[in-house]
Amino acid sequence: MLPPAASRALPTALAAPWPVAPEPRALLMGIVNVTPDSFSDGGQFSDHDLAIRHARALEGEGADILDIGGESTRPGAAIVTQEEEAARVLPVIEALMAEAPVRMISIDTYKAATARSALTLGARIVNDVWALQRDPAMAETVAEFGAGLVMMHNRDGIDPDLDIASDMERYFTRALELAARAGIALSRIALDPGIGFGKTLEQNLAAIRMLPRLRAFGCATLLGISRKSFLGLITGRPVGERLAGTLAADCYGLLVGADVIRVHDVAAHRDAARVIAALAPRESALRS
Repeated sequence: MLPPAASRALPTALAAPWPVAPEPRALLMGIVNVTPDSFSDGGQFSDHDLAIRHARALEGEGADILDIGGESTRPGAAIVTQEEEAARVLPVIEALMAEAPVRMISIDTYKAATARSALTLGARIVNDVWALQRDPAMAETVAEFGAGLVMMHNRDGIDPDLDIASDMERYFTRALELAARAGIALSRIALDPGIGFGKTLEQNLAAIRMLPRLRAFGCATLLGISRKSFLGLITGRPVGERLAGTLAADCYGLLVGADVIRVHDVAAHRDAARVIAALAPRESALRS
């Protein structure tokens, strides 16, 4: 059971291996999809050279973390073998680390073998959309490298009658038990409510509102809503016209306690995060 929100101190900063933000704001995780079929930018950066240039551009816009993935997780996407996933992402990580080894790179995978190879090359965070619950070797791999870990709430299908808050509590309790058994400290973990994964529109909104309660687990929180379909349902906008909706939802997330926001449009979010940080009182849920 999730502890009451007031029963534990909320984390004010992400402990190592998370980077430290230079000002009181959330960290920005820039999305680098090395895939032909991601819902928003599929195919745009599937070539290694294009993906590397895109990663550099996101970093130039102010990304604190580069999240590199080789398998689309959109509904109905084709399953990618571990070998193909590795062939997509590892050359990109290797090239980025060779030219600037201080870069903070996250590997977006639920496959332990891909994670191990990426961590060996210098990645420092694993972004697991199944929260250690698909590959039994993942928890041990993360622990062995002392990596940061994003654990996302996920479901195989949509159940409109499901109490999504209770389901998230059960899911993250189970995931954190797996992490604890492997020796992964809470300070290395960020919880992601999994917006767009096995949820109705109302469940997605409820999951975003769960951010303050998720922080009561003693972990950081990550919000990934960039350009997602629930924004299209609200605004009627196609995927390429959802920046305003994305910014609105992410600003709400920042105000209720998101420590990391995962985005396509880094520059716009950098500006928005700075304004939120300037306006919000220091005792707010923003990082300090």
